[in-house]
Amino acid sequence: MLDRPVTTLDAAERRGPAKPNLLSVEDAKAMPVETMADLFKSHINPGQFHFMKLLGFHKVKIERAEGMFYTDQNGRKILDFFGGFGSLAHGHNHPRVLAARERFQEEKRHEIAIAFLSQYAAALAKNIAACSPGELDMVFLGSTGSEAMEAAIKVAERASGRKNCKVVHAENSFHGKSKGVLSITDSTLYQGEFKLVDNRVKVPFGDLEALKRAVENDRDIGVVVLETVQGGGGIIGAPTEYWQGVRALCDRHGVIWVADEVQCGYGRTGRFYAFEHHGVVPDVTALAKSLGAGKAAVGAMIARRDVYMKAYGSPKTAMIHAQATFGGIGEACVTAIEGLNVLYDEDLIGNSADTGAYLLARLKTIQAKYPTIIKEVRGQGLMVGLEFQDFSRTLPLALRPMVAMLDDKLKGSLSGFIGALLLRDYDVLVAFTEYNRNVIRLEPPLICGEEHVDQFCDALDDLLGRGIVAIVKDFVKSQLG
Repeated sequence: MLDRPVTTLDAAERRGPAKPNLLSVEDAKAMPVETMADLFKSHINPGQFHFMKLLGFHKVKIERAEGMFYTDQNGRKILDFFGGFGSLAHGHNHPRVLAARERFQEEKRHEIAIAFLSQYAAALAKNIAACSPGELDMVFLGSTGSEAMEAAIKVAERASGRKNCKVVHAENSFHGKSKGVLSITDSTLYQGEFKLVDNRVKVPFGDLEALKRAVENDRDIGVVVLETVQGGGGIIGAPTEYWQGVRALCDRHGVIWVADEVQCGYGRTGRFYAFEHHGVVPDVTALAKSLGAGKAAVGAMIARRDVYMKAYGSPKTAMIHAQATFGGIGEACVTAIEGLNVLYDEDLIGNSADTGAYLLARLKTIQAKYPTIIKEVRGQGLMVGLEFQDFSRTLPLALRPMVAMLDDKLKGSLSGFIGALLLRDYDVLVAFTEYNRNVIRLEPPLICGEEHVDQFCDALDDLLGRGIVAIVKDFVKSQLG
């Protein structure tokens, strides 16, 4: 069959319904920021727009993104220390990634590989296995972190051998918003009033004795699911002794350990996986975020072969959790393949370790300068949490008792003020966290250099030098203006 030419039919020639009033790609590109705001409120999320407006983010239209920077409608370059919650390891629009995608399109290679095998999915799975330590070598490809974690929980539950398998998760955990992993995401806000999976047990994060008691007292526990670094919890890690204890405990009781590396993996902490810092290997793990190299939605579950085969090893069980329609889609796989090669060719993991150490050192110097404002600096590689004091602690001693009663309601206000003013006055974008609202989350691209760290830290130092009263006044003025 010959390719049909692209034509626009008039009303008399149509066999189907009339074309509705649709915007074109060029219409979208030319859209003014005011129209963007109206459409977002009308068709996407009016409640979310409220928070974007508080931070001043609603005034920004991004026209271009390259490397470490966004460029807005006024030609302003914005330094990206947000990094899409860790989704931009390669920076924006890495030239090698763009070139790989262009070649794929020009040659009209195949995308949906359901009926046939895909060389691109096969190559990506092989590469992910090559990057993974121990016996992690069976790969399920999907589109999101939630999908990868759903696959991880399902393979672990089936492989556990428990008839009434229960899953342990941690306080302040975040594993996704789809129904299954939402059940082990420790947020009453996100869980809402949904009917959740009830085969779950919650323990404090980093508390080996609590985990031990849970596992030893309930033989139905067959899976332990933990983020190696809690991103939404405020960039919270645990010591090596804890992770080695988790591994030993799971081995002793035949429990499957799932490490969620969706945000902290892919070189973010200075190793490909964050658990590699601790000399242990889980039974199942998951990647997403930067796996798509900033240009595609790609997630992956990676399991030990024996775990995978217990769950889906026979022809009878093979299709229980096979790839979905868009799992392993061609161009997304090509993007991820090139992204992994760039990650190692440009030593971005090593850069994450070195530049991350420089960032932490500079931030700790600023913390020492403003101890009544900054409570703690923590993290590893280019995954850093900057926690501010409760609001009352930043004020003169005479005012603290009165304001302390409001600290819980004011949580997140100072980090919000600082984040908003960093963007408005210093052209720097930062992120926030779900649970501890006093924390600013820093996850810049792994291409970040010391000059970018200096730009961010100089801006933060200058802003904090204004003092809390001036910061609050400046923020209020920005809302009134």
